[in-house]
Amino acid sequence: MSGEDRGAAAEAHGTPDPRDRHAALRAAMRDAGLLVGPDGPIERPAGGPLGDAVRRAFDVLVSAVALMVLAAPLALVMLAVRLESPGGAVFRQRRVGRHGREFEVLKLRTMVQGAERMGAGLAIERGDARITRLGALLRRTSIDELPQLVNVLRGEMAIVGPRPTVPSQVERYDDRQRERLLVRPGLTGWAQVQGRTTLTWPERIELDRHYVAARSLRLDAEILLRTVGVVLGGAGVERDGSAWRDEPPAAG
Repeated sequence: MSGEDRGAAAEAHGTPDPRDRHAALRAAMRDAGLLVGPDGPIERPAGGPLGDAVRRAFDVLVSAVALMVLAAPLALVMLAVRLESPGGAVFRQRRVGRHGREFEVLKLRTMVQGAERMGAGLAIERGDARITRLGALLRRTSIDELPQLVNVLRGEMAIVGPRPTVPSQVERYDDRQRERLLVRPGLTGWAQVQGRTTLTWPERIELDRHYVAARSLRLDAEILLRTVGVVLGGAGVERDGSAWRDEPPAAG
């Protein structure tokens, strides 16, 4: 079922609780076989302090080892980025992390310098002319995301968690949607292995709420295994595409 089909199904379900704008959407997503967040509020993430400690130790170990192993290859890729088009090799952007704290997310630059001020702005379309030839390859393989291992090592991100988004999106969240900020954002997450850009933003957030409510080391392992298949398949390479488009405040 596509995002549009689920939207139509949500209208058919109606919204039983006027305080919960996305109850009908969750019902439609459940009908489509998707695991989504609970109808009630999430007071705290699942997993507990021990799970948090194990998860953080894993994040530090993996990010530190990966950065050491990938240092030379990343340096060569960064040189290639700079040689292909003018501008720095690393793209920095303000994102929102756990408990609403903002930080600078790091990526390899895949578009021409100043692309966010051109054309569709933050939205990225299939075949976007602002994407460089090398950038298209980096995006298709998700190599452009590797500098975020630095964000993980700093504690701003985790290996697994909801993807970090921009402040302008978070400003439109309602109380339930803000629950996705109860955990560190991740390199990959439950929403990313469910459909990447085939999902609407409200759908992604409901999937993220499921992760927050059901978070466990076993679920993290499942997400990591599924991520390998998603990356190797090259699906959803526009990733953030329509997620950056302006939406009415009610859409979150």
